[in-house]
Amino acid sequence: MRVIAGTLKGRKLEAPDWEGLRPTSDKLRETLFNVLAPRIEGARVLDGYAGTGAVGIEALSRGAAHVTFVEQDGRACALIASNLEKCRISNGYAIIQSSVLPAIEGLEPAFDVIFLDPPYASDFHDALQHVGEIVKPDGVVVLEHARKSAPPLAPGRLTRVREIESGDSALTFYTCQL
Repeated sequence: MRVIAGTLKGRKLEAPDWEGLRPTSDKLRETLFNVLAPRIEGARVLDGYAGTGAVGIEALSRGAAHVTFVEQDGRACALIASNLEKCRISNGYAIIQSSVLPAIEGLEPAFDVIFLDPPYASDFHDALQHVGEIVKPDGVVVLEHARKSAPPLAPGRLTRVREIESGDSALTFYTCQL
């Protein structure tokens, strides 16, 4: 795993050494940021189900103003902190050790980009329902999911606008409808 572009381009990131964490592949991250490129500079980003922190670190590398990493697993939170340290990132982020839904309910509605990468076997519908409350009106929510799963068309205040498939994974993009 590596940072693909930006000021940290080429930096290697640590991967988990335990079962159950599925980092977003470099290829899928590159696709994600090709689509999000015009939105990242100066953005406030939420990396939900952050895992290794690779998506949020990529956003910081590409000019995001702030990234909030939300991850339930303490080992993954330590891995995120280690990856941030390896990249010499000392500010512009917060790590919240919590499951995503309670964390979302405690955050202010100020995010330009929200990325959710829940375990493929989990139910992500509640999280999607609630992130519409914390994304800016002109913001975007991206859900990474198994290609075979069918994310909802319009969860809460969100409306699906695009889907990109890559291997066994897919990225579904939502915008906020007020």
